[in-house]
Amino acid sequence: MDTATHRYTASMSFLSKTLLTWLASLSVAASAIAQSGMSSAEVRKVDIAGGKITLTHGEIKSLDIPPMTMVYKVRSPSMLAKLQPGDKVRFQAEKLGGQYTVTAIEPAR
Repeated sequence: MDTATHRYTASMSFLSKTLLTWLASLSVAASAIAQSGMSSAEVRKVDIAGGKITLTHGEIKSLDIPPMTMVYKVRSPSMLAKLQPGDKVRFQAEKLGGQYTVTAIEPAR
C-alpha cells in the first residue's frame, strides 16, 4: 500500500469513528428529549377496537392541557395490548389532525 492510500484509509477510519460517536450521542440526546416530554397518568379505560385510551393525568404543559381525565386516540391500537385499567403509565401526546393522540406509552417506573 502506498503512502497516499494509507493516509486516505486512516482518514476514512477516523471519520467513520467520529461519525459513529456523534450519531450515538445524538441518539442518547434524542432519547432524553423524548423522555422529558413524557407525562404520568393512570389508565382508566382501554378501547383497543376503537383505538382509544382514557387517562387521568397531571398538567401537560407542551399541549396546554390542565390535569384531567381525558379520552385520547392512540397512534396504533397495538400500543394498548398490554394495558389495563389501574396501570400507572408515562405517555407522550401530540395534537395530530386536530385530535390529541398518544404517540408513546410505557409502564411507569
